[in-house]
Amino acid sequence: MIKVEGLNFEYGRKEVLHDINLHIKPGSITALVGPNGAGKTTLMRCIVGLEKPSAGKIFVNGMDVRKKPREVYAHLGYVSDFFGLYDEMTVQQNLEYIGGYHQLEGGELKDHVANIAERVGLSERLYQKAGTLSRGYRQRLGVALTLIHDPELLVLDEPASGMDPESRIHFSKFILSLHDAGHTLLVSSHILAELEDYCTDMLILREGRVVDHVYLEDHARYKKREIKIGLVDMTDDHLDILRKDKDIYHVQKYDDDLVVCETSCNEDELRKTLKRLLNKKLPIYQFAVHKLSLQQAYMDLAELEGENENV
Repeated sequence: MIKVEGLNFEYGRKEVLHDINLHIKPGSITALVGPNGAGKTTLMRCIVGLEKPSAGKIFVNGMDVRKKPREVYAHLGYVSDFFGLYDEMTVQQNLEYIGGYHQLEGGELKDHVANIAERVGLSERLYQKAGTLSRGYRQRLGVALTLIHDPELLVLDEPASGMDPESRIHFSKFILSLHDAGHTLLVSSHILAELEDYCTDMLILREGRVVDHVYLEDHARYKKREIKIGLVDMTDDHLDILRKDKDIYHVQKYDDDLVVCETSCNEDELRKTLKRLLNKKLPIYQFAVHKLSLQQAYMDLAELEGENENV
């Protein structure tokens, strides 16, 4: 979906992006993460054609962004961190205005606006002025405006910034609905908690350089994961069976009926492990695998990078 080769960008004499190479797969929700000033917004603006890099190439759906910008625009939508709405116009008027820009008109335009509003959860606010919307609903409208031409790729810069906790939960569900509808998303933030619920992979940017691009499922395959096993009327014999199992280790009694241990197994292997333990008549009432978090993956990589610097 997105391919970047040898990208460099300068503000005056200051080099902001350094030899960026990356590939974002179709159907993914990629978290672009890094500290403030890492170059996330600049990279996004280059990808959508709003900034001209000093070197390198960017392709969206196989098209060169610099050579075919208009063709590329038909395939992407971009919501910046700070974006403007026509505050004195209603939600419907905002959508119809942008729809007209994309050469939609008449009944087709009205049907399309109604469909988009339903998708983003704005159907009940079509006649509300944009200037009276909450932060969460303004973000929804911003995304809705980019969906008018049904782009395959959505690029969202700090989309949950300033939202309250409840709005963030609703927005996470909204992002997942966009993914389920077939959109590829690139979403930036320096707050990992905002991205935790929906991202499939993580692109780490630091000081204008790509540190790593991690697919969380792949990362989980070689990371140890914690399992919590609940046992009815736990005995020492139960603990002994767990400690002798070939796929779990560091077995520790956590509570009267709860054991905490570690594993390197994938999901299929864990299903076999559970079946094997049940066949040994262990009275298991809980078998919970700790899901790899975005923050844990980020910290794992930061720790690894620190170790490499000290070598």
